[in-house]
Amino acid sequence: MASHRRSPEPRYGKTGNGLSSDEIWIHEGDSVTWKVDSDEIHTVSFLTPAQQRQRFQDGCPVPPGPQQFFLDSASFDGSFCVTTNTLAKGETFTVTFLKVGNFKLVCLVHANMTGTVHVLDGSQPLPHEQDFYDDEAAKEGRALLADRDQGEDRERDDWNSHRSHTRGGAVSAGTGEIVATPRGAQNLAVMRFKAATKVIHAGQTVEWTNTDPVTRHTITFGTEPADFMPPSANVTVDDDGARSATINSPSDSVNSGLIVASLHERTGIAKAPLGVTRFRVKFTNPGVYPYICAIHDNLAMKGEVIVLP
Repeated sequence: MASHRRSPEPRYGKTGNGLSSDEIWIHEGDSVTWKVDSDEIHTVSFLTPAQQRQRFQDGCPVPPGPQQFFLDSASFDGSFCVTTNTLAKGETFTVTFLKVGNFKLVCLVHANMTGTVHVLDGSQPLPHEQDFYDDEAAKEGRALLADRDQGEDRERDDWNSHRSHTRGGAVSAGTGEIVATPRGAQNLAVMRFKAATKVIHAGQTVEWTNTDPVTRHTITFGTEPADFMPPSANVTVDDDGARSATINSPSDSVNSGLIVASLHERTGIAKAPLGVTRFRVKFTNPGVYPYICAIHDNLAMKGEVIVLP
């Protein structure tokens, strides 16, 4: 089950992206059903060995046909890719495993959300029953959301004193960390703008910085674009690689595009390009300028800049 539970402390919007459970033993011919318990989208995806990871929008190459998504269910034996389109809360997907082997499950939306399905011959005993997985899922979900070693306490104290390279103020666009087990990986993310309300004077600049190692965010003013992934045409790039824009009126629309750290390096894989983790906006006129993360505004990831004369 794809787990994405809100913290009981809504101020900090803490969420965990993980699979509950992230390691399952079944018999050849058995099926597993994943259900999304999430306010954020996920995919259920099984790639072939050494297959290049595709974008979640692209579907799977299934010879001899074109790219495709599987809707409610699929069979998998490792010879071709199987993936859903993005799944929303409450949706399910069932995979029947036709071949003995060990298969890695990935979410194409969240790079560090993985798990393992061990498919055994029918003569082999299974180490666990369903009750075990239900209990394990509950315990892992509580442990992930209770994790506090990612600097959260320090950041609470520093929200209003956070330094940046700008004259005006700084906002942390979320924070988080990756948690790995022998079975897979998951990540904890705080879906909030920290120090989300800034009060500055006209002519000053606010800088947003994404400190989460994997979770993508946007800083979006005005009308939300149909495609929020690229920056809007009025966004430029500063000498240090940060994106920036100038806003003259609360009616202006500006979208940062995805603000996220670079991919993790791996031996034998080409070096990943630098990520874009900073976005700066200069405000030239007084007014109230609301903004959102276009990906996580449904989780109340919003803020505003109040510009005084």
